[in-house]
Amino acid sequence: MSDLPAVAAQADGSANIPDSRGINFFTSDPGLAPLLRSYLGDAAYAAIEPQLVALGQRASDELDALALVADHNPPTLKQRTRRGEPIQSIEKHPDYVALERVAYADLGLAAMSHRDNAPAPLVKYALTYLFVQAEFGLCCPVSMTDSLTRTLRRFGSPELIARYLPMLASQDFDTLYQGAMFMTEQAAGSDVARIATRATKERGANGEDVWRLHGDKWFCSNADADLAMVLARAEDAPPGIKGLALFLLPKKLPDGTRNSYRIVRLKDKLGSRSMASGEIVLEGAQAYLIGEVGRGFHQMADMINMSRLSNGVRAAGLMRRALTEALHVARHREAFGRKLIEMPLMQRQLLKMMLPAEQARTMFMQIATLLARADHGDELAAKCVRILTPLVKFRACRDARRVTGDAMEVRGGVGYIEEWSDPRLVRDAHLGSIWEGTSNIVALDVARAAKREGALDALARYVRAQLAEAGLPEASAGLLRAAFERAGAALDSVAECGRDESVRQAASALYHATTAAFMACEAAQISRGAQDYRRLALAHLIVRHKLLPRDPLALDERDASAAQLRALVDEHPLPLADAMQLLPAQ
Repeated sequence: MSDLPAVAAQADGSANIPDSRGINFFTSDPGLAPLLRSYLGDAAYAAIEPQLVALGQRASDELDALALVADHNPPTLKQRTRRGEPIQSIEKHPDYVALERVAYADLGLAAMSHRDNAPAPLVKYALTYLFVQAEFGLCCPVSMTDSLTRTLRRFGSPELIARYLPMLASQDFDTLYQGAMFMTEQAAGSDVARIATRATKERGANGEDVWRLHGDKWFCSNADADLAMVLARAEDAPPGIKGLALFLLPKKLPDGTRNSYRIVRLKDKLGSRSMASGEIVLEGAQAYLIGEVGRGFHQMADMINMSRLSNGVRAAGLMRRALTEALHVARHREAFGRKLIEMPLMQRQLLKMMLPAEQARTMFMQIATLLARADHGDELAAKCVRILTPLVKFRACRDARRVTGDAMEVRGGVGYIEEWSDPRLVRDAHLGSIWEGTSNIVALDVARAAKREGALDALARYVRAQLAEAGLPEASAGLLRAAFERAGAALDSVAECGRDESVRQAASALYHATTAAFMACEAAQISRGAQDYRRLALAHLIVRHKLLPRDPLALDERDASAAQLRALVDEHPLPLADAMQLLPAQ
């Protein structure tokens, strides 16, 4: 009789189909808390830890369930009322609206950086990192609202800021404003200089200048946003980028009437299906000039860069969710008489997922920390942000596509079924490499920052200083310095000679060398409180597998460091001696 429950469980299949629903995404990730503490400091970390714990549980349970339903019930466009009146209403599923309430109102992710006594940027990105592990699509509107507000505050007139900032920085869900960025056109694409949308100026009733926009915007996410930043070509302006201006486009005019633009249709997208993206026709829509004509692209570049950083954060979150799922399956599923995680081949597959996931979150935490310094006038930090932002967008977004696919494979056939998170993660992961610049465009931007803006030299100074202050064993510090110098030299050569065909290779090398250096320094900082050099071990593996030469036909020897690799997969603390065991031979 005692065997009956086990037999029943085996019969219904539940005994060997591990389900992670309800685990805490924060507490089940043992590396996240010490990493955040090392960046924020004890006091700032302690202040937000309860919120992180609560969100980690909520994301795994309530928010993930809402996201699954919202993904299967995308928004619809209602053009007219039953009497034929144009309404241009986008109807969102109630579960998506519930997610909006959490992101905009409960957490205040879009408003957080624009309130009095705003926390460090890393706090916002840490919360986003957890939130995106449940819902990806909504994080695009949240990011655009945050970035639009930043751009408005930097370049907008005092009158516009006073009019719109209170709604953009509000957490009252019934009155807050959402933002968007309407830039893409069919003929232009990544070639922004070909933007054809026209901006004409006329004299208003009160004698003020009124700008009106005419043209088609081909890909507008968060299509029914209350405010959008729009690039247009001012009348009588020169061709190319020098003729572009940035405008703030309100959905409703001050008198409450709807502005003169139409949502033609919504896109049927592969991923981020919960969020509305559409095509928009501007038919003399009234808009407000931001800054000055001719500086439009440069002003919008700041908004684009913040969106690119958000892309990196979202890619890191997707990879961690995928890794969490894979680890959960491997630790609980049995095959051939063993847990999957006990099998060396599975351990290797998990480590191949773990490395890029850890690289991405190290990179976004570094950028967020540097961003705070840059916004306070630190020129070195600003140049580092300038090159690291496209770097994380380029590499992390590409890595997320592979990591989410590998996680689906770990779960097996069940992972291909839409009832589980895996298909949604795979579909969403493909978006990051496209929006805010495809991989080729963003890699070229890395080279542009390196050559034209002196950002590579600034990054080199920063990395050298970090390694010098970390107190790492010289064998590790020397290895990491040499790897960074070589990667920097490769990118410098590509940028100097205009060798576009090699720019992705060089940018990838710089990403790997930079993240390895940062991760090693993180290990030193974390180990001042508790001896854990796990991130140094991961840095050694990055250099070994991503930056050192390797014969593709040479079969691997039986790894003498199997115990250390197993500890990494188990996410256990690692003493310094074990981390040094993974130092590659030189």
